[in-house]
Amino acid sequence: MVETEYTGRDKTGRVVRKFGEEKVWVKFDNGLSKLPVKKFPTDSGADICSAEFITIPVGERRVIHTGIHLDIPYGFEIQVRSRSGLAAKNGIFVLNGVGTIDKSYTGEIMVPLQNLGDKDFIIDVGDRIAQIVLAPIYGCVYEQVNEIEDTDRNSGGFGSTGTK
Repeated sequence: MVETEYTGRDKTGRVVRKFGEEKVWVKFDNGLSKLPVKKFPTDSGADICSAEFITIPVGERRVIHTGIHLDIPYGFEIQVRSRSGLAAKNGIFVLNGVGTIDKSYTGEIMVPLQNLGDKDFIIDVGDRIAQIVLAPIYGCVYEQVNEIEDTDRNSGGFGSTGTK
């Protein structure tokens, strides 16, 4: 898994840690595809771009092609997330909240976007449309039992803890 290595101190004197990096291999479909890019080395997400020109009308959704395929390392998944600026300024969201790309999926990465804004949203080739985050996963085995432990919450669901 990822190991920590100490690299020194920052301008304030705090210890700076650099974390190991996993490699994700990227295959392009065509000349319109772009490599995912982190704007700053400390960013958790890398921006992915559209490989097509498309308009998302108000209130509608579209699946946007990126033209990239990923080879994800074992023990990891890729999470597809909304870009905060697109969401806050234009009402553009990744449709399923956070999308999951499993190691076994090697097809083209496509991003379902929803326009909850107040005007049609135009996407050009090369526009940053979402971000992807490499995240560790842990294996588990599901086993059926006749009872599970009681908790204070038990089956209290949506809104059961109140708002304050």
